[in-house]
Amino acid sequence: MKFPEFFASAPQITVRDPLARFLGAAEEGVIEYGYGDAVKLAGHSCPTVAAAYLMTRAALRALYADTLPERGGIRVELRDSMLAGVTGVIANVVSLFTGATQDTGFKGIAGRFDRRGLLFFGVDIPGQIRFTRVDSGAAATVVAHLERVPGDPRIAALMPFCVAGTATDAQAALFQALWQDRVRTILIDHADDPKIIAVQH
Repeated sequence: MKFPEFFASAPQITVRDPLARFLGAAEEGVIEYGYGDAVKLAGHSCPTVAAAYLMTRAALRALYADTLPERGGIRVELRDSMLAGVTGVIANVVSLFTGATQDTGFKGIAGRFDRRGLLFFGVDIPGQIRFTRVDSGAAATVVAHLERVPGDPRIAALMPFCVAGTATDAQAALFQALWQDRVRTILIDHADDPKIIAVQH
């Protein structure tokens, strides 16, 4: 599998999963994720996947400044309904790193490690996603302002040809390069830019 080279330069997300530790899946339960993991889950790389990745990273950094985030110990609430726009894609990416699910997650062992009842949609919050620590109640709300990172105008011109299957090889290659360049700009150049990924405590 060969990803675009910039994937390797994206910031990582490291968490500690008590269930992984309990079952011996990862030493001390520490799991390191890269952007490529989100792409494998989603099946594609786009601004939405990049934004979901960065919003999760920013919220976890805000909530766990001095320790690793606890996967499975985070409540996630999304402003939009699960069927609205790209909300489902965002939720899947967020769930990968937090472990939060509605009712399809792990049921737990003897009352521990239950991942259900931690993911909610259509919540009235002043942002896109609110992350809340189950142990302390501390919360962080995040918003991604992707409109502030516009793509190359040629993307819009090339998209119809690519969708219709009439693009030449050169046109398709250019479309892909321009599309991923916007993702790279968001993911690398604006990873820590509060004007793009805004966190509210």
